Amino acid sequence: MTPALFSHRKHWAARFGTAPFLPMSRAEMTALGWDACDIILVTGDAYIDHPSFGMALVGRLLEAQGYRVGIISQPDWLSADAFRTLGQPTLYFGVTAGNMDSMVNRYTSDRKTRSDDAYTPHGAPNKRPDRAVTVYAQRCREAYPGTPVIIGSIEASLRRIAHYDYWSDTVRRSVLPDSKADLLIFGNAERALLEVTERLAKGEKIADIRDVRGTGFMVGREWKPAANWLEVLSTELDTPGAIDAHVDPYAMTPDGPTAKSSEGAALTTTAPIRIVPKAERLAAKQDVRERTVIRLPDYDQVKNNPSFYAHASRVLHLESNPGNARALRQAHGERDVWLNPPPIPLSTPDMDGVYDLPYARAPHPSYGDAKIPAWEMIRFSVNIMRGCFGGCTFCSITEHEGRIIQSRSEDSVIKEIEAIRDKTPGFTGVISDLGGPTANMYRMACKSETIEKACRRLSCVFPDICDNLNTDHAPLISMYRRARTLPGIKKVLISSGLRYDLAVRSPEYIKELVQHHVGGYLKIAPEHTEAGPLSKMMKPGMGAYDRFKTLFEAASKSVGKKQYLIPYFIAAHPGTTLEDMLNLALWLKKHDFRLDQVQTFLPTPMALATTMYHTEKNPLKKVLGGKGESVEVVKQGRMRRLHKAFLRYHDAENWPMLREALKEMGREDLIGNSKKHLIPLFQPAGTGKRPEGARILRDVPVKGEPRVAPPATRGRPPQVPKHPLSQRRGGGKSRP
Repeated sequence: MTPALFSHRKHWAARFGTAPFLPMSRAEMTALGWDACDIILVTGDAYIDHPSFGMALVGRLLEAQGYRVGIISQPDWLSADAFRTLGQPTLYFGVTAGNMDSMVNRYTSDRKTRSDDAYTPHGAPNKRPDRAVTVYAQRCREAYPGTPVIIGSIEASLRRIAHYDYWSDTVRRSVLPDSKADLLIFGNAERALLEVTERLAKGEKIADIRDVRGTGFMVGREWKPAANWLEVLSTELDTPGAIDAHVDPYAMTPDGPTAKSSEGAALTTTAPIRIVPKAERLAAKQDVRERTVIRLPDYDQVKNNPSFYAHASRVLHLESNPGNARALRQAHGERDVWLNPPPIPLSTPDMDGVYDLPYARAPHPSYGDAKIPAWEMIRFSVNIMRGCFGGCTFCSITEHEGRIIQSRSEDSVIKEIEAIRDKTPGFTGVISDLGGPTANMYRMACKSETIEKACRRLSCVFPDICDNLNTDHAPLISMYRRARTLPGIKKVLISSGLRYDLAVRSPEYIKELVQHHVGGYLKIAPEHTEAGPLSKMMKPGMGAYDRFKTLFEAASKSVGKKQYLIPYFIAAHPGTTLEDMLNLALWLKKHDFRLDQVQTFLPTPMALATTMYHTEKNPLKKVLGGKGESVEVVKQGRMRRLHKAFLRYHDAENWPMLREALKEMGREDLIGNSKKHLIPLFQPAGTGKRPEGARILRDVPVKGEPRVAPPATRGRPPQVPKHPLSQRRGGGKSRP
C-alpha cells in the first residue's frame, strides 16, 4: 500500500510558517527569520509562484513539510558566485533546467537560436546555458563541495540514460555522469522528493539512499541492492527464443506423467499435485520482477550500433508501467547508471493537496512590472490532470509524466477557479483553459487495476482504443457545467489539445464543448493524413477526424455558431515520404486549409520517434534477432524544408521549390492555374528567390551538408547520409 503523499512527519522548521514568496535573497531570508535554507532550488526559469511552474510546485510542497526552501532563478552560470547567493543549504541543492528542456527552449528544429524565451522576463533570450542541468549542477558542486546535488525536471527525465542529442548529432551519456549529481529524480517528483528529503533530514547519507522509486544514481559494475537480486540481459528479452515442443501428456517417458524409480521400475504411487491459484502465481511472478534488474547495452554499444540503440530505447519504454516495470542499469565506462522503477502515480487526494498549497499565483516581486510570456499565457488557466496514455512517439509527455492519468477532484478545480477570480489581477471573467497535456483524458483509466498493472502496451488508443479503457466523459462534462455557472465567470475556454478519437465516443461531450467552451476555433492534432507516418506516430487515421468534424459542425450549427477546427500537422516525421507530404498538401487544398504555423519534426531526447530518426529502425517492433524494420527518415536540411513547404503550398515563396519537386516526382499535372492544380505556373514578382542553379532533389553542395545522389526511383526521396552536425516546443504543461 503506497502511503499518502502528505503522511510524512513535518520537519522542525515548520514553526517558521508560510512565506509570501520563497526567498531569492539573503534579505528575504532574514525577514523570515531564517539563518539558512534547508534546500536551495536552482532553476532556468523565472520564479513564478504558481503550480504550473515546476520549481514553485516543488518548493511549496517541501515548505508544506516544514523545510526552508530558497530559489536561485536563472543564475549567471559563468562562475560559482551566483550559486552562493543564499549560502550553503543544510540538506541539498535541487537543480532543474525549468519547465522545458534547455535545448528545446533555446533552439528551433532547424538548429537556429530562438529570438525569445517565454520563461524569462520580457522574453529575453540567452538567460540559461545549453544543457542547463549539467552546468548548474557542476556550479553547485563548485560553490559548496560536499553538499548533495539532486537533479530533476523534464531535462533530467529525458536524459536519464544514453540518448541521441539532435543538436550535436551524437549519442550522449546519461546526464548523471556528466552533471556529477548524487541523485536524479525522474518523472513526477513529489513522492521521491519527500522521501529522500526526510531521510536526509534524519541524517542518512545520500549515497545510501538507493531504494526510492523514480530515482537514478551511479553505482559500481557489480553493485546490487541485495544478494537475491537477479540480473537479466535486455537482449534476452527482445530476441525470440527457441520454441520447445510441448510434452506429450500420454507419453510413458521421464518427461511424461509416469515417472520411474532410480532402478528403472515404474512408480505405482503418484505425488499429490497442488493447484496453485492464479493470484499466488501472479504474486510470485511479481516478487521476482521486483528483484530483477535489466542490463541495457552499455553506452559504447548504443553509441556505435544503431540496432542496440533502438533496442535499448524499446526496452526502456516497455519498462515504463509502474505496476510491472523492472529496474534498469546501463554501463558508462567503469560505472553503471542505475534506474529504479518509475514512481507510483499520485491519488486524487494527493493531487488536490499539491494544487491546494498556498501559492502566491504571481511572479516574484523582484521582477517588477516585467512581462513574462509564459505567465501571461497560463495565469487564467487551470491544470485538471497530468499524464497521457496516447503514447505519441514524437511527444515527451508520456516519458516524463507517465501513461496513468492523475486527476484532481472537481472541488479542487472549482476552488482554484474561484481563487483566480478573486485574487489574480487583470481577470476579466474568462478562464483560458481547463486542461493539461490533453484536454479530455480527465479521470480516464483502465477498467481493471489488475489489468492496468500487468499491461505493457505503449498506448491505450493505438491502433484502436483498448476495450479495457474507460472513456466516460461524464465527470468532465459535470466539471465544465459547474465551472461555467460560477458567479463572476463569463466563459470557460478549452485550449489544451483535444483527443478527438476519444471525444467521438461521447457526443454529449462534443455538444457541451462546442456550445459553451470554444471561442470560434478549436485546436486538434491529426498530425498527418497518410497511414505510413501515422503508424510511426501511433496516431489514429483520418476516419476519426472526419467523424469528429461532422459532430463538431452539427453541434455548432444547432446553436447558430460558425466555428472552425484548427488542425496541426508535422513535416518530416520519421516514416514520411515525399508522396505522403504531397497527399497531405492535396488534402489541405481540398479542404481549403491554409496553415500559418507549421512545424518540422524536432527529435527530443528519449522519444521513440527520435530513436527512429537516429537509427532508421522501428523500436515499436522487435529490433534484434533479424526482426528489425527500417524506417525512412528525412535528415538533410533541404529535404526537411521541402516537406515543410508542402504544408504551406499556398505560400508563393515555396512555389519554385515545389514546382521542381513535382517535376522530379512526375506530377507536373499538379502545376497550373486552375482550382484542380496545387500550385500555379506564374510567380509573383519578388517572391521565391533562390540561389542560381539550386536544386531540390539533386546533388547540391551546401556548407556543412554532404552531397546527395539523385534518387534511383522517381518519386522516392534520396537516401541521405547522416549529417555530421544536426517536442514539439512546449508539448503541453511540463511538471516537476
